Amino acid sequence: MEKFLIAGGAELRGTVRIAGAKNATLPIMAASLLCPGICTIYDVPDLRDVRVMCEILTLMGAKVEYKDGTCQLDTRNISSAEVPENLMREMRSSVFLMGALLGRLGRVKVSYPGGCAIGPRPIDLHLKGLAALGTRISERHGYMLAEGRELRGSDVHLDFPSVGATENIMMAAVRARGVTLIRNAAKEPEVVDLQNFLNKMGARIRGAGTDTIKIEGVPSLGPTTHSVIPDRIEAGTFMVAAAMTKGDIYLENVIAEHVEPVTAKLREAGAEVDTKGEGIRVTASGRLQAVDVKTLPYPGYPTDMQPQTMAMLSGAEGTSVIIENIFANRFKHVDELRRMGAQIKIEGRAAVIRGVERLSGAFVEASDLRAGVALVLAGLAAEGETVIDNIYHIDRGYDSLEKKLKGIGAKIERITDR
Repeated sequence: MEKFLIAGGAELRGTVRIAGAKNATLPIMAASLLCPGICTIYDVPDLRDVRVMCEILTLMGAKVEYKDGTCQLDTRNISSAEVPENLMREMRSSVFLMGALLGRLGRVKVSYPGGCAIGPRPIDLHLKGLAALGTRISERHGYMLAEGRELRGSDVHLDFPSVGATENIMMAAVRARGVTLIRNAAKEPEVVDLQNFLNKMGARIRGAGTDTIKIEGVPSLGPTTHSVIPDRIEAGTFMVAAAMTKGDIYLENVIAEHVEPVTAKLREAGAEVDTKGEGIRVTASGRLQAVDVKTLPYPGYPTDMQPQTMAMLSGAEGTSVIIENIFANRFKHVDELRRMGAQIKIEGRAAVIRGVERLSGAFVEASDLRAGVALVLAGLAAEGETVIDNIYHIDRGYDSLEKKLKGIGAKIERITDR
């Protein structure tokens, strides 16, 4: 079992290049199934989830070549419409294969998806949206069988602006007959990136980034090439790292608009954020100040930045309040931060954080991806040594994290139990 060993107290200084977005890459890889041909995707991060998706696509008949950030997907011989249960359970993003396989083969058999344990994330919205397009869905023995050889456009209203449901419906609708409208659609940049990829394949989609997306079905799609957008959550994580360690970090390959909510809170807390030019520079010199944060769908404050922000506010001067509006169980990192000396009280969906002058190193465990990286940030700012267990969670979403951190002065090592 691998762990991170961190010696805290170093001021992080230097330049970091942000990888392509995990949450854009995975649905785009799934969308490649919609056409027979070879698609080439650039700026693909080297992540555990990406490797799992490559394995799934290979088992379904695709030829996958992945090297140095470039993924070539040959989907001409896709024959299987069944996603292996063990891989489906390992990665929640495999649910995107439903819409893509319905659009390509007219049927798909999957088990319920897995992923991080951060509270209920039902796929009801996915299923309702696909059913509205004419998909027949049956469930038995833990599997779902979806069939829809004659998909038709429909007016779909989402009860919540779910990113996954929006993208799944988009992928199924591009090959449906007629026009599909997705109302109360998710506005995240990753949805826009998927629209751009699908349109390059010949789809007719407009409106991504707004609450209404219009898809005009087309009879066929063709292969294309595409570069994935930068990962706004990785960017936000390194921005917080600079502020927590009183550092000076310049981020390359980042879109300032995508991290504006994080920028605003860092400035409010007392950090300096320069978004002029092509990159972003974050500096901090003194102790940060308490701020209040409320997670919301994009363009609100991202839930995927909540744990990192809590780690930062644990050492800020004053009392902060974080309200988690997206996931009901996304406070699992609280007990681990308390082990490091944080003073945090949970009241329902609210966390009240009374900042301490300095966190202390401790042995802690990552319960999920973002909770894990929050503990890394806490360890970097803490006094003494921190050991983080279960770091396989972190590897799901951060490409070469320890290498990048070492490059800007962090004292972090990956160790293995003997």
